[in-house]
Amino acid sequence: RTFTMLFTHDTGYTHTVLLVLAGLTMVTGVLGAVSQQDFRRVLSFHIVSQIGYMLMGLALFSPLAIAAAIYFLAHNIAAKSNLFLVGGLAARFTASFELRNMGGLYQRQPLLAALFLIPALSLAGVPPLSGFFGKLFLVQAGLELEQYPIVAVSLGVGLFTLYSMSKLWMEAFWKPAPAEAQAALAQLAPAEPGRLTLWLPIAALAAVTVAMGLAAGPLLGLAERAARQMLEPSAYIAAVLEIKQ
Repeated sequence: RTFTMLFTHDTGYTHTVLLVLAGLTMVTGVLGAVSQQDFRRVLSFHIVSQIGYMLMGLALFSPLAIAAAIYFLAHNIAAKSNLFLVGGLAARFTASFELRNMGGLYQRQPLLAALFLIPALSLAGVPPLSGFFGKLFLVQAGLELEQYPIVAVSLGVGLFTLYSMSKLWMEAFWKPAPAEAQAALAQLAPAEPGRLTLWLPIAALAAVTVAMGLAAGPLLGLAERAARQMLEPSAYIAAVLEIKQ
């Protein structure tokens, strides 16, 4: 709202600065995520990185770019929230958020492993999940405006995102559990699967991520309607000021 109503007079310089900030935000966030060894810290740095994608859509400032940013925002809410829930449940089974102390969850909790893969691969932009289409729409908007540097940065950051999600998979789920984690698994695993309040939100958000990917076309249409209203704010101004049209 701020940029579509207050910064309409200087879209050149302002949005060039935003493009630079978007690229720096993406790179800073993903490099921070790659360097971390704590499940929560990896995900937290990815929040920074994903905000860079949203800022990219705002900086490009075309109808498709704004619509892509709206779609990407909705996708990220579902996928990132789900990853934090998965991380919390994984820590219940291993008694730690440190990746070096985690492991063995693929064998002991295959359902949790599958539910992790859905938002993780979506965040990395793997088709046909929602994250792929969010990044695809942003890339298309960038190519239409010939903003090739930010497009290249967004694609490169996507590869690093896939790498960091693979690191979480290998460390927390795939590798054999350390001795301490095995003891925690033996104590906690039998009791936890029966607690539906822990599993239902994860399963529901995973379903939302899949559904958003399958319905990407109609959802982009809704986002484009919202984008057009933002880029032409006269109806919004009239509604706020109660001006009859």
